Amino acid sequence: MKKLYYSMGEVSKLTGLEPHVLRNWEKTYSELSPKKNSAGNRVYKEQELALIFRIKELLHERKYSSEGVQEILSEGEKKAAPELSAEARKDLSEIKVFLNDLLERL
Repeated sequence: MKKLYYSMGEVSKLTGLEPHVLRNWEKTYSELSPKKNSAGNRVYKEQELALIFRIKELLHERKYSSEGVQEILSEGEKKAAPELSAEARKDLSEIKVFLNDLLERL
């Protein structure tokens, strides 16, 4: 299910990142700049969600430093052989959230 905008809570659940981490990344990575709605809440588009997954992959899985991630993002480097698209990672995250919720009910 595609949406135009995702709230910070939804992005937090999909990515497994705490809201304070997302806010910190906004300060660290200028490429990540979600808009705010009329109530002042952050709203993330699909592009920003994909960028968050990319940053998370570089930091957590590939063990890049924050400076290294910034350099990669500023150069606009493309991943040579992407294993999963951003949409596929998002779908898997949704499945993970669903399964964790289901596990808690058991």
